[in-house]
Amino acid sequence: MSKDLQRPPAELRYADELAALRAEDTDPRPPGWALSLAAARRFIVGDDRGVSRKFVGDPSLVDRALVTLATSRGLMLVGEPGTAKSLLSELIAAAVSGESTLTIQGGAATTEDQIKYSWNYALLVAEGPTPRSLVPAPMLRGMAEGKLVRFEEITRCPLEVQDCMLSLLSERVLAIPELTGPDGMVFAQAGFNVIATANTRDRGVNEMSAALKRRFNFETVFPIGSYDTELGLVEREAARLLEQSGVAVAPRRDVLEVLVTAFRDLRDQPERLSTVMSTAEAVSVAHAVGLRGWYLRGEAGTAADIVECLAGTAAKDNADDLARLRRYLEQQAPRRHGEQWQALHAARHLLPG
Repeated sequence: MSKDLQRPPAELRYADELAALRAEDTDPRPPGWALSLAAARRFIVGDDRGVSRKFVGDPSLVDRALVTLATSRGLMLVGEPGTAKSLLSELIAAAVSGESTLTIQGGAATTEDQIKYSWNYALLVAEGPTPRSLVPAPMLRGMAEGKLVRFEEITRCPLEVQDCMLSLLSERVLAIPELTGPDGMVFAQAGFNVIATANTRDRGVNEMSAALKRRFNFETVFPIGSYDTELGLVEREAARLLEQSGVAVAPRRDVLEVLVTAFRDLRDQPERLSTVMSTAEAVSVAHAVGLRGWYLRGEAGTAADIVECLAGTAAKDNADDLARLRRYLEQQAPRRHGEQWQALHAARHLLPG
């Protein structure tokens, strides 16, 4: 695996673990799956035999997700932004299909061509519609190869684009009317299914039709409940990102304790910020704090750097969020004890505005 890749897919990052699990997996596998349900679960939640824990949520959620994908129904993961829905879908696809890159990124500009197929127009003009001029999109490839397809942020797509999934999920066939004969129909091979994700804050953007909802089992991914678990995750991920960024020192534990506590306070306060103070955002801030400390001063970063980095994370373009953040730093931070909490309070003037 190239060290220059900023974020390799799960099947590359954990290639050794996947190979070891396949080699020792003797349990029955659903048709088309690269691993049994038990081995796929071990890959995602880890075990005591050397397989790392990659998803820190509820293991029973993983069990239900895997069982769903072994049926003819798709899996819909919903939850607040930053709750690792995309990570979970990536890990499941890597475990089940050995490939997690058959991904559709939903958005206002997503078209059916990006979901099903398009054409190489130079070949189309020269030869007409032929299998050679066909450019398969993730859904066609997933059906033809018997692999899982990930549909990220499906509710950000227009309704008419969402509903092109109806026949694919129910009939398990993709028609290509431009082609004739057997090439005009692509039937889903064993192992094909769909994992979709949607943020609860975006569900009103383009609410799914009742017909499409019936073709999915819905599972909610909740934020991490345990402080110690969240702190450990932020520390581990921040250290990994800092190492990739050329930072030679590990993040300071006392600084990360302040960061994670502040994020949990801001999530739980009565006047919640419009920005989701998720674990993923905390990792991003911890990464930025380490970069500031190392490249500006040659050290690991302090709580004062948290204030600088929080401005763009918590405030964004909402002046009310900035005011709430300022009140937190002025009123709640002084009640905490410790050198880094004092530094956080003292740096409150660094907030813009």
